[in-house]
Amino acid sequence: MGKTKSVKPSSKTHSDPGKPEEQHLASWSLVVFTCVFAVYVKTLHPSVPGGDSGELITAAYELGVAHPPGYPLFTLLAKLVMVLLPVGSIAYRVNLLCSFFGAASSSLLFSTTVRLSGSYSAGILAAGLYSFSRLTWQWSIAAEVFSLNNLFVVMLMGLTVEFHKAKTDSKRSKISLYGAFCCGLSLCNQHTIVLYVVCIVIWVLGHQIMYKELSLSYLLKLGLYFATGLLPYSYLIVSSYFNQARWTWGDQTTVQGLLTHLLREEYGTFSLAKSEAGSSMGEILMFQINLMYIEITPVALGLALLCLYLCYTNRDSNLSIVLLFTTMLLGYSLFFSWRANLDITKPLFLGVVERFWMQSNIVVCTLGGHGLSLAMHSIRSKMANKDFTIYIEWIFTVALVAHQIHANYSVCDQSSNYAVDKFAKNILSSMPQNAIILLRGDLPGNSLRYLHYCEGLRPDLSLVDQEMMTYEWYLPKTAKHLSGVHFPGTKWNPVATKLPDGTVTFNLQHFLKVNENKETFVCIGLNEGDPTWKKTHSLWPWGCCEKLVSKNAIFNAEEWITLTSNLYNWTEPYGKFDLSSWEAIANEEMWESRVRTAFFIFDLAESPQLSPSVKNQLYLYSYQLYKNAIGKHENHPINWHKNYAIACERMLRQFKADVDPEVLLKDAIKHFSAYAHKATDDGQIEAIWQAVDYFKGELQRLKKLKGNVR
Repeated sequence: MGKTKSVKPSSKTHSDPGKPEEQHLASWSLVVFTCVFAVYVKTLHPSVPGGDSGELITAAYELGVAHPPGYPLFTLLAKLVMVLLPVGSIAYRVNLLCSFFGAASSSLLFSTTVRLSGSYSAGILAAGLYSFSRLTWQWSIAAEVFSLNNLFVVMLMGLTVEFHKAKTDSKRSKISLYGAFCCGLSLCNQHTIVLYVVCIVIWVLGHQIMYKELSLSYLLKLGLYFATGLLPYSYLIVSSYFNQARWTWGDQTTVQGLLTHLLREEYGTFSLAKSEAGSSMGEILMFQINLMYIEITPVALGLALLCLYLCYTNRDSNLSIVLLFTTMLLGYSLFFSWRANLDITKPLFLGVVERFWMQSNIVVCTLGGHGLSLAMHSIRSKMANKDFTIYIEWIFTVALVAHQIHANYSVCDQSSNYAVDKFAKNILSSMPQNAIILLRGDLPGNSLRYLHYCEGLRPDLSLVDQEMMTYEWYLPKTAKHLSGVHFPGTKWNPVATKLPDGTVTFNLQHFLKVNENKETFVCIGLNEGDPTWKKTHSLWPWGCCEKLVSKNAIFNAEEWITLTSNLYNWTEPYGKFDLSSWEAIANEEMWESRVRTAFFIFDLAESPQLSPSVKNQLYLYSYQLYKNAIGKHENHPINWHKNYAIACERMLRQFKADVDPEVLLKDAIKHFSAYAHKATDDGQIEAIWQAVDYFKGELQRLKKLKGNVR
């Protein structure tokens, strides 16, 4: 045999890209994994992030069931890493696991693109642009299910490419079985992957029919492998049956309960949220395209389109699989835009929706990498100096990936981000001994649950979820873990009654009555559907939260101001975080907590039944609190300007001898003007400017009066 001539990977032709040497490709894949993993670990969240992270970590820690559809595979893997990796906090370990998934996705995306195109530079381009896009990076360093979903997407695409390249029926058969198992396993995590699974299954079965390789026995075998992949769902039944978790979701011990959870009926099947009116399908598609343009650069989009064009015009051998990937991309994007029922003009909701577009970006980056290979082959075929084009291809690839890292590093570096952790710790530490906290919403609910159950903070407190109490399964599952809290029924409902099936409902008034020996707080806000508490209780401000106080209690303003003045130690600057992040919501809540008592006292002073002397004193307290807050913080929420200016206006009416009216007028003018310049969307802007003009006139008259007196 003669000597084998070495061939540069990037010089392989697009019509016959060949098969990269397995050992060489594996080495490159390992390098890609190591580099991406190192960057992810360097920028990793050090503690609990916002959103669903706290709940997912807690469910894994307690071996309970996470929110629908349950995410059993993620739960089990997270629990495994908690036990086997004694590094950092519980949250840090799960964050690290997700960065591992993210780096593995990048490595697989690299190898998949190389196998498809025959070009190593194409693989680096696809993996680099995708892995270091803001979205992918952001959700690969936090405890969430998306990085595992990305791994499965790339895994299925990689198996599809392998099936396409396979030369023998035995190889295709083997790959199909692996693929069937991975399809089932992938559905144990994020259900959005089902749209890709359907496309791939139809394509693979179609090719096996074409090759005359599909039989009934083999089809049954495929079904068995697929069903085996779904086995982690049995964990939901086991966890629910033993019912040992202090936090869990749903009752999966019945067929109906299991289906309710799997189909996300409590959220709305095939919807992101329950009872939400979202943006139109066209609006969401345009947002996706615009974000794709920003996230993975216009170059990736252009190369993906070029890939389609060149594959079609050149009748490329990969045309079939390129069309499959394109169908997956279009089908998923259209379906998701149709079903994503959230208003993405709101930054937080956009942040929720955009995470699901990573699945589309994977396909675009793969096609973009292949497009680079096809374009360079086309150029290379017309040039005498082929080595020069190889160097240009690599310089272009490295420069683009380096730019992606540079552009997103500072935004994605979360290594010092303890915002959600500090938010939850501040709330827990502010609570009196043995209090009940009625939780509402993802931010306080998930973050407080994590610290309470996983980190063991404030074991004396009882965390009760308001929304969960409206579900029939919640109290039978969790009441036994809430020692000292009494429930006058099995389900919260504004109408207290006994249903035909034996369910005893109770309202909030009844709940407060049977727990009157405990202090009860709400965080954040109360369920608007049950106003019964208003008959016997009032809400008094307690930082971000509120305390439910008997109406028989007498409000002592000075005492309450002293009690709530220094509840929290919050040092994050106002406006530090991106508006679409949970950190921004936590920061906003903490900043607003500084003036909640001032707002509450002002609102009390507006009550018509109060005597003039009491009203005057309350207005003075509110004015002083606002003045003190604004004096301490140069940068603060813009509504403080308006509220303080109104407090100044009320003080002007009181003619208090200890407050200079000239100071009040100047402050009212200054802060009304500052608010009007910043809050241009306020419907009262015109009236505010009229008030400013009036105060300016009053100030001039006051100065003239003082001059005449002198």
